[in-house]
Amino acid sequence: MSVGLPFFRYHPDPIASGSIRASGETCARCNRATGWIYTATFYTAQEVSGRFCPWCIADGTAAEQFAGEFADSYGLGGVSEETLHEVTRRTPGFHAWQDPHWLVHCHDAAAFLGEVGYTELAAHPEALEQLRLDLRLAGWYDAAQLERFLTHLGDGDTAILRRRGSAVVCRLG
Repeated sequence: MSVGLPFFRYHPDPIASGSIRASGETCARCNRATGWIYTATFYTAQEVSGRFCPWCIADGTAAEQFAGEFADSYGLGGVSEETLHEVTRRTPGFHAWQDPHWLVHCHDAAAFLGEVGYTELAAHPEALEQLRLDLRLAGWYDAAQLERFLTHLGDGDTAILRRRGSAVVCRLG
């Protein structure tokens, strides 16, 4: 994380994930060129011309001014209203090939750490087995097809989130 950028509890390194990048663009909310710009999704019914700086995300003014959210609240059941607003209105979202959802553990949101592929999963057999189980429950009954899918992960298909020292892997989409 770059010195001077706001800290996002639920997305601790948005530069590494590509959600925030160095840029000379002007923020659509504060009209300042801060040197950094947000590059992922923003959900709103309003017309927004441009992108936001990390500071307008962190303090919630971008979401407030444009009545929008950086992440869908789907999956955030069971968290406090404060946590819900922090994740959806004051935390940068992340890039995915389909709309991702934020995971929850012990009534708190998980922190997005980045993408994970089969190589990373293989180093954590319990996570790989949990993913197999989750996929079977979701309707992946053909074992050969499921294993082909798992061994080809790493092309932006999964994300790793961390909460209270344990990793949670989710399929994006």
